[in-house]
Amino acid sequence: MGSIEVTSIGFIGLGAMGSPMAGHLAAKLPEETHIFVFDVVQSLVDQICQQYPQKVTGCSSAREVAEKSKIIFTMLPEGKHVRSVYTEGPDCICSTDVANKLLVDCSTIDTASSLYVKDFIAERFPTASFYDAPVSGGVVGAQKASIAFFFGCKEDDENLPRLMRLLEMMGKQIIPCGGPSLGLAAKLSNNYLSGVIAIACSEAFDMGMRSGLDPRVLAKVYNAGTAQNTISDRFCPVPGVYPEAPSTKGYTNGFKVQLMRKDFSLAVEMAERVGSKNVLGQIGLDTYDKASKDERCRDLDSRVVYRYLGGNEDWQKDHQ
Repeated sequence: MGSIEVTSIGFIGLGAMGSPMAGHLAAKLPEETHIFVFDVVQSLVDQICQQYPQKVTGCSSAREVAEKSKIIFTMLPEGKHVRSVYTEGPDCICSTDVANKLLVDCSTIDTASSLYVKDFIAERFPTASFYDAPVSGGVVGAQKASIAFFFGCKEDDENLPRLMRLLEMMGKQIIPCGGPSLGLAAKLSNNYLSGVIAIACSEAFDMGMRSGLDPRVLAKVYNAGTAQNTISDRFCPVPGVYPEAPSTKGYTNGFKVQLMRKDFSLAVEMAERVGSKNVLGQIGLDTYDKASKDERCRDLDSRVVYRYLGGNEDWQKDHQ
């Protein structure tokens, strides 16, 4: 496929992750590049258009975005939404001609849905290219442009350099994972591990604190020892240990526990499908399932599992 001038970019899905990602493109792309956006929530479209009036134009459908854009990014909640936006109905992306266009889905969904969309596009538009590129780093990472992209393509893909330049405007690390759906396989594997660590981290802090330790001391111990991990260091589930952690801000502005439950479930399904034995899988899934339904935890950052497990959030009273 020949080279594509990046004169028009599309972005569909302007939620907590998609909106700041599209905003980074608007802020960093040259003046001659225009961005066309769509979301089912009109107020989100209006918000980014008001923020970047010279660079961003709202559209009435995914189809309109696809008609006006050479490269299209999508950031959607679930596999059913990705299938719908790309392949279903008169207003979907593939209801218009997307020949020679690059389509990049940043959603975290099941690998089967992603491969279905890829095959659907390949059959109808052989010169179009569809990629999975799920992200890690949460809402804060999206806002700071520090997220990582797990890119479902090979390192020698001819479109990689062009897409890398765009992805680097939205994130810090771009890791080609080898081919279609492998970005998602990497992401689900990552989130399974992250979810298990958050539970283990919450339990470890809790047992140490109940034994009389200051959680700030525990955090230093974990960081210096073999238990060192990003959850403890930067997403500490105990409020007040790390200032920037969602827990310190009432478990807000993070990766919602319902989304962790979704990703964890997708990871467990993937493990079963490929024959991987996961002794912690069902236990972890049950924990996030119950936490996501708990009124004290719902809609909050997934590290609120510390609260669900009975951790002490008012520890500072004991350590003044």
